[in-house]
Amino acid sequence: MENYGPTTYGGRIAEIYDELYGRQFEAPTAAAVEFLVHLAGSGPVLELGIGTGRVALPPAARGIPVYGIEASPAMVARLRARSGGDRIPVTIGDFADVGADGQFGLILVVFNTFFGLLTQEDQVRRFQNVARRLTTDGRFVIEAFVPDPGRFDRGQRVAAEAIESDRVWLHTARHDPVNQQVWGIRVLISEAGAKLYPVKLRYAWPAELDLMARLAGLRLRERWGGWRREPFTGRSDFHVSV
Repeated sequence: MENYGPTTYGGRIAEIYDELYGRQFEAPTAAAVEFLVHLAGSGPVLELGIGTGRVALPPAARGIPVYGIEASPAMVARLRARSGGDRIPVTIGDFADVGADGQFGLILVVFNTFFGLLTQEDQVRRFQNVARRLTTDGRFVIEAFVPDPGRFDRGQRVAAEAIESDRVWLHTARHDPVNQQVWGIRVLISEAGAKLYPVKLRYAWPAELDLMARLAGLRLRERWGGWRREPFTGRSDFHVSV
């Protein structure tokens, strides 16, 4: 996928992000907030890829100091337009570098955003930079999907995600198993025409993430199959790792 950079995903999807995922994430977001507030204590908290503030705003509303890093100015504009969004300090930049000052008791990256770093080298560097920004008793929380190459037929996938009376959502993707990369485009087709929302990611297996953590001087404390602390098993589609 040519001309794809750190701001491409957020810059394109910001206009519909909350509409697209709002209902889907209503219950998971509430559970995620309770999980994270329990770990955060008095803070401060840093979210990498803060987006429109879905996870960051509720803890901030409870008085926990929350900071963010986000590559896409369009996503930050959406955050600023939400209640309380203007009170969260956000650094615009590549979250691989964790370019925020200070030490944090909790650093988090949710909804597969970690996989937006497209090389193993960048992902390892992310862990190292996070480790340097954590307090001595700090936690780094990752929410991500468990890779499933079986979703692809001959290295590709086309699916109808939603069909409504006046529009249809398609998801197209190609899989590169050598580099553990998936690049795809969500397609919205309506009477107004078609819009394309590209995404590219480099997935990592949970065990690979654990090794990255160890290289950075961190260790796995707990792993769950979801924000409600469901057991993580061989059938889990997602994991929340601390």
